[in-house]
Amino acid sequence: MEDRPPKLLDQLRGAIRVRRYSIRTESAYCDWARRFILFHDKRHPREMGAEEVTAFLTYLANERNVSASTQNQAKSALLFLYRQVLGIGLPWLDEIVQAKRGTRLPVVLTPREVRDLLGATQGTMGLIIGLLYGTGMRLLECLRLRVKDVELTRREILIREGKGNKDRVTVLPENLVLPLQKHLVRVKALHDADIAAGFGAVFLPDALARKYPHAARQWGWQWVFPSPVRSVDPRSKMERRHHIHPESVQRAVREAARHVGIVKPCTPHVLRHSFATHLLQAGYDIRTVQELLGHNDVKTTMIYTHVLNRGGRGVVSPLDTL
Repeated sequence: MEDRPPKLLDQLRGAIRVRRYSIRTESAYCDWARRFILFHDKRHPREMGAEEVTAFLTYLANERNVSASTQNQAKSALLFLYRQVLGIGLPWLDEIVQAKRGTRLPVVLTPREVRDLLGATQGTMGLIIGLLYGTGMRLLECLRLRVKDVELTRREILIREGKGNKDRVTVLPENLVLPLQKHLVRVKALHDADIAAGFGAVFLPDALARKYPHAARQWGWQWVFPSPVRSVDPRSKMERRHHIHPESVQRAVREAARHVGIVKPCTPHVLRHSFATHLLQAGYDIRTVQELLGHNDVKTTMIYTHVLNRGGRGVVSPLDTL
C-alpha cells in the first residue's frame, strides 16, 4: 500500500519549519490557509486563483473590518502557500493592493502612571514589568532571555535574535539588579529540581542541541523566566519547561492598570513606548534610543519625538492669551 502524501497543512508546516520561521508565524499562516479553504467551501487551493483570493481578502476588509496589518498578514500567508508549498507562481497576487497602514502615535504613560503601575505589581510579574519599562525590550524578547545573557556586573542585557533576527545590548536598571539576583536563585532551585526529576532540558535554537548535546541542561541556557509548569513542546513532543506565557504578562499589566485607575489602553508594549519617550524627554540622543530599541531606521524612533513639544506642537492656544 502506497503512502499517502502529507496533508496540505502538514506540507505548509514543513515548508515553514525548513525556513526556520517562528512557531507564531507557523500558527498564523496555517490558520489563514485553513480559513481561506473554509471560506470557499473546502475547495483545494489548486482549484482556485485570483478571483477567490481577492474575494477572501475583500471579505476580511469589508465584512470582518480587520486592520490593515491583519489583511496584509493574510495576503503573505496565501503568497507563501501558493509559492512555497504548491509551487505555483501567482504574479497577480503581487498586484493585489496592499492595505495601507495608517500612522498612529504610540500610547505613552506618564512617569507617575508608571510608578503607580509598578507599585501595583509584585513577584515575578512585577520584575518582568519593571524590566519591560527599564530596558525597552519587547515582551517576547524579555520572556526569551537566557541566564547567560544577563550581565549583572556590567549592568546590561544582551538580547539575542530580536526582531529581524538581530542581536543588541540594552541597559539593565540598577534598581532591578538585586531583585533579579534573588529571582535567579529561585529559578536555579527550580532547575535543580527538574534535573533531579529527569528533566531540566530547555529548547535550544537551530541545531545547537545536536552540536552541544549537554547544553540544554546547562544553567546558562535556562530561561530567566521559566513557566511554573512543564509542558509538551508542539514540535519536538518533548516534555520540558518553556518560558512564561505572554498572555500571563498581558493580563497582569491589564489588571494592574485597572487597579490604579489608568484609563489609557495599557499593554506590555506601552511600557516600551514609555521607555523611549522618557529617555528622549531626559535629553538622551535619538541615535542612542534607536540602538537601545533595535530600530533599523531612525525614522521609526522619531515617532516618539512628538512628546518633546509641549501641547499641540508647542503652540499656545489663543484661549490662553485672553
